[in-house]
Amino acid sequence: MIDRRSLLGLLAAAPLSAALTGRALAATPSVIATTSMIGDAARRLTGGDVPSLLGPGMDPHSHRPTRGDILALARADLILWHGLHLEAQLIEVLEELAQKKTVVAVADALPKDLLRTDPNYPDRPDPHVWMDPSLWQQVVAEIGRALSVAGFDVTATAPAYATEISALGDYSTTVLNTVPADRRVLVTAHDAFGYFGRAYGWQVEGIQGISTESEAGLVRIGDLVNMLVTRKIPAVFVESSVSDRAIRALIEGAAAQGHEVAIGGELFSDAMSQNGSYEGTWIGMIDHNVTTITRALGGNAPERGMLGKLGGAA
Repeated sequence: MIDRRSLLGLLAAAPLSAALTGRALAATPSVIATTSMIGDAARRLTGGDVPSLLGPGMDPHSHRPTRGDILALARADLILWHGLHLEAQLIEVLEELAQKKTVVAVADALPKDLLRTDPNYPDRPDPHVWMDPSLWQQVVAEIGRALSVAGFDVTATAPAYATEISALGDYSTTVLNTVPADRRVLVTAHDAFGYFGRAYGWQVEGIQGISTESEAGLVRIGDLVNMLVTRKIPAVFVESSVSDRAIRALIEGAAAQGHEVAIGGELFSDAMSQNGSYEGTWIGMIDHNVTTITRALGGNAPERGMLGKLGGAA
């Protein structure tokens, strides 16, 4: 872990590094994102390459900045980060950088009355807003505003992308409504799907809390096992960026009571899939999640999703 003295030293040296690489003199501002979801939106809006610090399978809640992360952030002209305490270990670095360059917490612009709160931390809203296309639409608009201020023209790309986001929301509503009402229960490793549940009227149960750094207690696991057995829920879901250990404990607990529960699939919660894949885009990520949930719990959705692209290239 980088201590504060080393952090300040790296940040002080960063402008020199930027000048030596020639990026400070570039005609087009350089942009970097923290999460892959923000990076994907920025790429769609600019048509250019916008790298993100956190790639497939990486957990933004617990990721501690490396020397390379700090230098990459410091060399950018515009830094787009999520906010809402998602990148908890990066906040100090980003606040230091905000004194020198443009650093925008894009989800912080959402109206407070639209945010869910964490029962364990009332002052920290649930950051997983990308799970609801209508909320993510507003975050993407904030990304577009930040890019426009930085000199990018998004007048054509922003409306086109907004149309795609709306279409995904419509698809999600349609297929999720085909799941029998008594099976509309989503059980996952941590509470990343609360906005999904609110948007589509589903019961969502995470073993851990909103942050993956919270602990799942035996009482919580026992309560969920009893719910699965009583409601005869056929499937639970693992997440790409969270250990499946607690989910397997649920399955074993239900089996001990004579109820078989399957793993309905792997969902993308805090990170997208591999770069270059359809699921490595935000549209593909949500399409995959919605399609997987629907099919595993008895609803009707196309095997390859809304656009027939699941399992293929972007």
